[in-house]
Amino acid sequence: MSATPLRGLATVSFWATDVAAAARWYAELLGVEPYFRMPPAPAPPAYLEFRIGDHEHELGIIDRSYAPPGAPAEPGGAVVYWHVDDLPGTLARVLAMGATTYQEPMDRSEGFVTAAVVDPFGNVLGLMHNPHYVEMTARTR
Repeated sequence: MSATPLRGLATVSFWATDVAAAARWYAELLGVEPYFRMPPAPAPPAYLEFRIGDHEHELGIIDRSYAPPGAPAEPGGAVVYWHVDDLPGTLARVLAMGATTYQEPMDRSEGFVTAAVVDPFGNVLGLMHNPHYVEMTARTR
């Protein structure tokens, strides 16, 4: 058993009023289609998941009508930062796709740089160039 109870990112869930539109937006950004969808087509999706990145972390999109009572309608709360190799390029791409700036790029020192946007569906998407992530994935390959 791991020394820490938090063993890795399992699923990040985003809310969207229009799950199908969010699926198209993220499929374009990620270059992959969702691997899971509920209910099955042809019904409109209420939930879907993408598997992305080196460790196939899951990004879920959930119909906002399922949000728990009191869930904020505005962006805020925790920001999950996804490692990107090219932060300026990725940031420019998501802004061109309709995202808006939430946090300007910030140099955190030693090669760590973060930025965040709000996707067209009201979710905060954190972007980070993380030298530790690069080091760890290089060691496991």
